[in-house]
Amino acid sequence: MAYKIIFPEMGEGVFEGTLTRWLVKPGDMVEAFEPVAEVETDKVTTELMSEISGVVLELLAAEGDVVPVDAVVAVIGQEGEEAAPAPAAVKDRSTNGQSQIYRDREYRGRISPVVGRIASEHNVDLNQVVGTGKGGRITKRDIMAYVEERPPGPVATRVVEKSQPEAINQPAKPDQEKEKGRPVKVPGDELLPLDSMRRAIANHMVRSKQASPHATTVFEFDFSAVSRHRAENKKQFLQDGARLTFTVYIVAAVVEALKQHPLANSMWTEEGILLKRQINIGIAVAIADGLIVPVIKEADGLNLLGLARSINDLAERARGKDLKPDEVQGGTFSITNHGTSGSLLATPIINQPQAGILGIGKIEKRVKVIDDAIAIRPLAYASFTFDHRILDGATADAFVNTVKDRIENRV
Repeated sequence: MAYKIIFPEMGEGVFEGTLTRWLVKPGDMVEAFEPVAEVETDKVTTELMSEISGVVLELLAAEGDVVPVDAVVAVIGQEGEEAAPAPAAVKDRSTNGQSQIYRDREYRGRISPVVGRIASEHNVDLNQVVGTGKGGRITKRDIMAYVEERPPGPVATRVVEKSQPEAINQPAKPDQEKEKGRPVKVPGDELLPLDSMRRAIANHMVRSKQASPHATTVFEFDFSAVSRHRAENKKQFLQDGARLTFTVYIVAAVVEALKQHPLANSMWTEEGILLKRQINIGIAVAIADGLIVPVIKEADGLNLLGLARSINDLAERARGKDLKPDEVQGGTFSITNHGTSGSLLATPIINQPQAGILGIGKIEKRVKVIDDAIAIRPLAYASFTFDHRILDGATADAFVNTVKDRIENRV
């Protein structure tokens, strides 16, 4: 009997997603739990898997289609078996669920949630964007290329003759590239196409810098007490199913500091500063094609073991592209442990709309003068980048000093 691959529920309040890429084609053999497609919301990319071994009988959605939850997107069965399901009911987003800025335009093709959001943010007239997707559909790459190429102004107009689409792909002359302020490509240069994650990271970083004035303060943390506690307890934690990493202690210290300094757990609004009562800690995780920030929800309700289990689970599933969209949403404060790659010091960019982000450099043994004596201690630089609209220097330093106290005294 044929097995139907269903578009999964990808988190609370997420009712659809974009099928960005098929990893198989009809007739391919697949093994149980083998990925068959990549799907995306505006927050996360994950994989669909087949739960059985068999032959791909039919693919019922095209790459780029916006697919509702619970729709059948593929059928797996035995060779020669016939597929029965009807094609997935992909949604026409041109007139439903999008902002007025492009609902009133003539374009009536399907667009993904990501394309819709970009069109709204950049005031894009979709009639001016040439789609390269199936049936002329506008893809994320199309709209980002248009945003980057259009001249400055409230609404760009780029007239393209439909009968001559090849004109779009004609390379600009070097002097034209210089006028646009772009790097000039010369023979031997290689252009690496931007994937959806790299574009999302780039857009998020630029928006963050534009949204808030960044300031960074740097401290040095002594991890001697943490190192002793970790050495005494990591075996027991392993028996309880969790790895006791330095990140676990950092999160625990940050949670306690946020309780004492609620401004660090807030967000800027034009009406005032919004103090967040929940403490949801985002942990930056490096993955093969970029960076993702899964969120530990209500971290203040977890003890050290609970934090360790949560951090281990989220990090492993982030690297395996197995996170749900709601697991990267709702963060109120972020931490990046850039020292795991050997970095000593960094100035992280705020994960909007949060008030700050704490970066921890490499923990290494260094010489330290303590009470007029020379000692060797495990030390690391901690850099706190904060929104200067919300936090002043003294307030930011008080927050970091509380984190430092919790780390150095293992309170």
